[in-house]
Amino acid sequence: MTPAARVQAAIEVLDQVRSGKSAEQALTGWGRRSRYAGSKDRAAVRDHVFDALRCRRTYAALGGGETGRGLMLGALRASGEDPDALFGSTPHAPSPLSEQERGAGHKPLEGPEELDMPDWLWPSIIDSLGDQATAYARSLKTRAPVHLRVNLRKVTREAVQAELARDSILTQPHPAADTALQIIEGARRLRQSRAYLDGRVELQDAASQAVVQALPLRDGMRVLDYCAGGGGKALAMAARASVTLFTHDAASQRMRDLPVRAERAGVRFQALQTADLERNGPFDLVLCDVPCSGSGAWRRSPEGKWLLSPSRLRELSAVQSEILAHAAELVTEEGVLAYATCSVLSQENSAQIGEFLVQNRQWRAVFSRAWMVPDGSDGFFSAHLTRI
Repeated sequence: MTPAARVQAAIEVLDQVRSGKSAEQALTGWGRRSRYAGSKDRAAVRDHVFDALRCRRTYAALGGGETGRGLMLGALRASGEDPDALFGSTPHAPSPLSEQERGAGHKPLEGPEELDMPDWLWPSIIDSLGDQATAYARSLKTRAPVHLRVNLRKVTREAVQAELARDSILTQPHPAADTALQIIEGARRLRQSRAYLDGRVELQDAASQAVVQALPLRDGMRVLDYCAGGGGKALAMAARASVTLFTHDAASQRMRDLPVRAERAGVRFQALQTADLERNGPFDLVLCDVPCSGSGAWRRSPEGKWLLSPSRLRELSAVQSEILAHAAELVTEEGVLAYATCSVLSQENSAQIGEFLVQNRQWRAVFSRAWMVPDGSDGFFSAHLTRI
């Protein structure tokens, strides 16, 4: 595919996203219809689409609209490229620019438009992050780094770095966690590498690893990952201590890949349905990585920034409260209730913990920390609670 054909493919995908499809659905559909596209073509189209979603308001302002053409026109203007070099340049290129398109567009307005943030959400971001709000918003315009978690049960960080380098995958330690590596070259080779296939490394954000490193894990614990999802934190916990590991998720299908990943990593676990939790409890440590806005991970999932609404945020806050209340009943008398989000919003983080402590006077917070996107990871929050 020519560069112009890749832009046209991105336009088509973005228009499908605008009509209600998820980016992944739209990209998958385009890929199935476009068997001629090679791996580099698919990667380039994907990058165009996700860059446009990260910078939707900026590109729409520069390009004169939120259509696929408007966003890609804005992307070219933002990068200083001549749109006429691509629009109308080849048979498979976007059609030539109209006079209206040539005259459309303006410099993004200072504030949430220039920072690619929803107007309604920006005040909450400022309230939550203060003078770090602008740096956070600017960080979301860029692609997320690729982080690996080293499985310390199988290998040291230094040894696996050398092994990955032999496969032309270059890494450097990330300061957020002692298990974290950041890929600086060769990320697309990872899934074919022996270190990945043998479970010596897993894909996991450095701050997500840091959340697990902060947990008071010790050998012999009975540990429940209450909102396990794909199981990344469950596997990370099992790599740090010899624990009896249980996993649970209200949508159990989210854990469908966990058995394969656990076998690769050399981890045993027992998956529990909601009805099984009380019968198998109590647990020494219950980790609740609750459903949230995902605002700390919007570099990876930029659609979330535009799909979140005030009503959805209220719904998520209610779910978080319910999970905390239920999970607290599953913790042993001397145990730890750990709460985590990949959010930067105070209403999902410190305010949620504060409300729980007001309603549950027998509990106290013994740990609380946030990890910030401008520091080179996803944004995360975690707090540890114990009974008084």
